[in-house]
Amino acid sequence: MIRLLCLAILAVAFVPGQTLRNPARADSQAKKKKAAAARAPAREQTAARAAGKRVSSKGSAAVRKRGTAVPKQAVPVRTAASRRLRRSAARRRSFSSPWVTPTYADSTAGDVADGEDPVVRRAAVEALGPYNGSVVVADPFTGRILAMVNQKLARSGAYQPCSTIKLVAAVAGLEEGIIDRETRLRLTRRESIDLTEALARSNNKFFFDIGEKLGFDRIYHYARLFGLGEKAGLDIEGESPGILPEWKPKDVPCGMMTSFGEAISITPLQLTALVSAIANGGSLYWLQHPRSQQEAGQLVPRLKRRIEMAARIEEILPGMMAAVDYGTARRAAFDPSTPIFGKTGTCTDARTHLGWFSSFNDVYGRKLVVTVLLTGGAAVNGPVAAGIAGQVYKALAEQQYLAERRQYSPAALVSDAGR
Repeated sequence: MIRLLCLAILAVAFVPGQTLRNPARADSQAKKKKAAAARAPAREQTAARAAGKRVSSKGSAAVRKRGTAVPKQAVPVRTAASRRLRRSAARRRSFSSPWVTPTYADSTAGDVADGEDPVVRRAAVEALGPYNGSVVVADPFTGRILAMVNQKLARSGAYQPCSTIKLVAAVAGLEEGIIDRETRLRLTRRESIDLTEALARSNNKFFFDIGEKLGFDRIYHYARLFGLGEKAGLDIEGESPGILPEWKPKDVPCGMMTSFGEAISITPLQLTALVSAIANGGSLYWLQHPRSQQEAGQLVPRLKRRIEMAARIEEILPGMMAAVDYGTARRAAFDPSTPIFGKTGTCTDARTHLGWFSSFNDVYGRKLVVTVLLTGGAAVNGPVAAGIAGQVYKALAEQQYLAERRQYSPAALVSDAGR
């Protein structure tokens, strides 16, 4: 009887095609299936991203609504494809410029060059090439503008002078007795630097200290003496006087004014006149831009004022030459027998990145001043501007342009100091 009862129970429990299940094991398998279902949307999104498809967030939101927590191992793993996409996006972001001013443009558009020297004009245009900038070439003994590429920018483009302001700071520091040519400023515990090296390398700390010792009033005095804050040209239409604040700007240390040109704005014409005064030993001429070849032939130099600091100006020349020989303006050098004296400037204002270079050469006492301003993105800087100026000098040297240039005698000069 007992044996029959056991057989009956087994018959009821056993169903053909099925196996006996462990209740605990069955519960575990059900949980695994539920977790796999929760991970499915995440896997689908990861695959879609790797394939470059747009992904909706509905799937993950649905999981959250059901109250099912996504297991730790369900966090999407970055595949090789997704990592490549991320790196590509990062590169695109790094190449985008924060400035709206283009680096390249037709810089000759709108120019009227009837009164310019055609040889110099051609050399300047070819040297500037596709860059969005300006090249001004002038005779430092007369003030005549021989070429002005991108005339609108040269006349009205007033920008921060960057490190070119160090030329004014150097002369002011020498004249005020703050430094001399041999003065060495300690930069670090083991490194010091003198004026020549500071100009060659464009050392900011050296000129920051000069500015702090000069103070605002003397900075203003010397900057104004060299023509900043006033028009450089004689009856040049549309010219801007730039900006030279009459009062110390708030939150701008004097040292920033003499190392970076903070709070100051100048045009390529103003920088050309300033470097012309250095090139000729202290005579600040009105720049003149002839409108025809007849005007050019009848041009009479007009002296704005005499800067009576020839000895101090002489002391900054080794630093300007060293800048080209081995410093920030190395790209301007093209022939060891043709010395070039110059100063670069690189900085950023709210509108654009800037690359400045102003210079003069010296061929048996015959000189030309070449000023370059570049605007745009990070591709432009002082060394690039120096390279463009070097191409201008090289082209003119190959044509022996300075071999028979006429020089004006002091008797022919007309002073307009009171103008």
